[in-house]
Amino acid sequence: MSLHHRPFRLAAPLALLALAGCAPGDSEARVDPPPAPPAAVAGLCASLHEELPESVAGLARTATEPVSDLTAAWGGSAIVLRCGIPKPPAMADPKQEGVEVNGVGWLLEKMSDGGFRFTTGARLAYTEVRVDKEHATDAGMLVGLSAAVAKTVPVGISSY
Repeated sequence: MSLHHRPFRLAAPLALLALAGCAPGDSEARVDPPPAPPAAVAGLCASLHEELPESVAGLARTATEPVSDLTAAWGGSAIVLRCGIPKPPAMADPKQEGVEVNGVGWLLEKMSDGGFRFTTGARLAYTEVRVDKEHATDAGMLVGLSAAVAKTVPVGISSY
């Protein structure tokens, strides 16, 4: 069953996460934008980019290289956002865990390096947030990001 059709629930590993300390970030992060999404998706991502918070989990927003409305970062590359990604294959796996924060559903994937990848579901543009191992203990980071997504990316199923 696709995550688009089942309710998100707080994943047990995420529920146990505690607030992490803040580390100083780099002045710039190298973030490859996703392949060029359709114009409508790119427009939603541009709107999201305008609403993203200046800090996430106590980490300041970092300039990204190359500059793109499809990307953002905080604390160097500790937290990296990419908007307009194609539908992740894991989105179709009914065994994948998910969490809902402020009305925004997120697919939760633990990465092999100990970090996490969160991807929005049931929105007209897929947004991915990668969090490194050091900062993966702060579940609160999704609060501000979810507020920005909810404000700018309408509920629906992305055709991309």
